[in-house]
Amino acid sequence: MSDSTALLTDHYELTMVQAALRSGAASRRCVFETFARRLPDGRRYGIVAGTGRLLDAIERFRFGDEEIAALRASRVVDDATLAFLADYRFEGDIWGYAEGDAYFPGSPVLVVESDFAHGVVLETLVLSILNHDSAIASAASRMTGAAGTRPCIEMGSRRTHEEAAVGAARAAYIAGFATTSNLEAGRRWGVPTAGTAAHAFTLLHDDEREAFAAQVEALGVGTTLLVDTYDVEKAVEIAIEVAGPELGAVRLDSGDLLVQAREVREQLDSLGATKTRIVVTSDLDEFAIAGLAAGPVDAYGVGTQLVTGSGAPTAGMVYKLVARADDSGEMVGVAKASKDKTSVGGRKFALRRRNERGTAEAEIIGIGEPPVDDGDDRALLVEYVRGGKIVGAEHASLDAARERHEASVAELPRSAHQLSRGEPAIPTTYL
Repeated sequence: MSDSTALLTDHYELTMVQAALRSGAASRRCVFETFARRLPDGRRYGIVAGTGRLLDAIERFRFGDEEIAALRASRVVDDATLAFLADYRFEGDIWGYAEGDAYFPGSPVLVVESDFAHGVVLETLVLSILNHDSAIASAASRMTGAAGTRPCIEMGSRRTHEEAAVGAARAAYIAGFATTSNLEAGRRWGVPTAGTAAHAFTLLHDDEREAFAAQVEALGVGTTLLVDTYDVEKAVEIAIEVAGPELGAVRLDSGDLLVQAREVREQLDSLGATKTRIVVTSDLDEFAIAGLAAGPVDAYGVGTQLVTGSGAPTAGMVYKLVARADDSGEMVGVAKASKDKTSVGGRKFALRRRNERGTAEAEIIGIGEPPVDDGDDRALLVEYVRGGKIVGAEHASLDAARERHEASVAELPRSAHQLSRGEPAIPTTYL
């Protein structure tokens, strides 16, 4: 089966190409931009993620024999359009925010410069990847911010589509999660993986002692034992009897986690297991994590709320034509003006205005030309593709994106880190 990404698109992308080929406008030079008109309700900032996956997908955006045959059989477009698609290779330029960076309403997260036909067919793929991964990374950033120095573990694979789970694990890692349970994310993207046992393992055995002994024998005393299958207090006692005071961790997955964590911490300390950590799971989100900050919790396992964006499963980004060549070949700005869905015409350039302390104060968007740096500003757009060739993959590498997320969030004002509802942490200004 083909590994092409070309049919991961909407029907009308190709019918637009057919019509543009007929009208002669397909070769007209254009600029497309991806941006969010607004942040999810109450959010103070977003995090860009998915660019590395997108670059990989664009390299595989080819209409091979299988794809052409499927389009011909379903009569999506005519033969002239099929001939164009068979030869399709993206030959334009792409600029974008570096993966892991923060974004705000109107931020030109991705800028695609090409002729109309070559640029418009990327719309669905761009939005599918960036909307999903940026939503996950944005939620993950709030969670790791609430967790502080305590690590977060991504464990949401069973709550989403199997491929979405891989992208979610990658996005969460960029936004500060320590590990994932998803092995494919580890193989494909190098995200560190971790995991021990579920309740089924305990229920498999005649009692907890037998289950704990088997797990410790197989995985060592540094393992994490799940202690809430039956009675937590009794299970903790058995766990230390079996593994000794050097047991790595115990996991709580139900009940009042704050109360239980305090009780378990006291019990572990009384048993001499002062270094045994407490890991909590069970439908955690950023608010639950913040609520557990006062408890003796050492790590958080997050699943459903992470992979569904903690209430915002999409970043709400759009892909719009913002400039095109006129009949003389000069680039002119174009914009959508319909109610509630307006856009700003013209090719955008962006920088983050910072004060003398290095704190971000505004998102400055220049239209048609780069805005002037007033001395301590940071340019935001980096070159990813030049003439169809990927030239900026390092800006989307996993480790670089993870470090960038940490630095980008650190430069935001304090208001950005509040979990209460509020406006974006900094305003967006067009010049």
